[in-house]
Amino acid sequence: MAGTITALETQKRNPERVNVYLDGEFAFGLAAIAAARLQRGQTLSDAEIAALKAQDAVDQAVDQAVRLLTYRPRSTAEIRRHLGQKGVAPDVIDAALARLEQLGYLDDLAFARFWVANRDEFNPKGPLALRQELAEKGVPRALVDQVLAEVDFSDAAYRALMRRARHLQGQERREVKRRVYDFLARRGFVADTIREVAARVLDDLGTPTTDLDNDTFEE
Repeated sequence: MAGTITALETQKRNPERVNVYLDGEFAFGLAAIAAARLQRGQTLSDAEIAALKAQDAVDQAVDQAVRLLTYRPRSTAEIRRHLGQKGVAPDVIDAALARLEQLGYLDDLAFARFWVANRDEFNPKGPLALRQELAEKGVPRALVDQVLAEVDFSDAAYRALMRRARHLQGQERREVKRRVYDFLARRGFVADTIREVAARVLDDLGTPTTDLDNDTFEE
């Protein structure tokens, strides 16, 4: 496949890519920035062509990942899955992920913090739910533990409940407790947090709480 470059033409559909012609025939495409190092009359060996193609495969994988990342941050595992579903070879994926990390596009710790902060602001959830969500995103457990340790889940649970406080007004004490437990348990909060927050909410609503610690929440 070795040959002499006879033409370098910008692609009509994608001006950021260039078609490379060897000995008068189309040979392969490259990113414009990579093609800028080539010139007509230059002879390419088989090894040089293979290296250019390999680099281009990584460049295209990186571009695909960056396009996906424009919508929201992603974990490394999410990008790996996405590229794999697009048919990108495993070795190319590895190289693309390494470059993305080097460029600062991928950082699983930063991603986990983003995910938890987003949930905390718009839809507070407990550690059980967040741990499951982050595990599904492929975030390493050690990083999940680190991020969850930074969260005040009592405050998160309280804020989640107070958004629905009007639905608890006027309810009997036992019914309020049941609804509080169900609401927070569905969102992955643990029992100790639920008891603590339930007492606080019942107090805010003017419901007596003297025997709260002796009661058992209905599940």
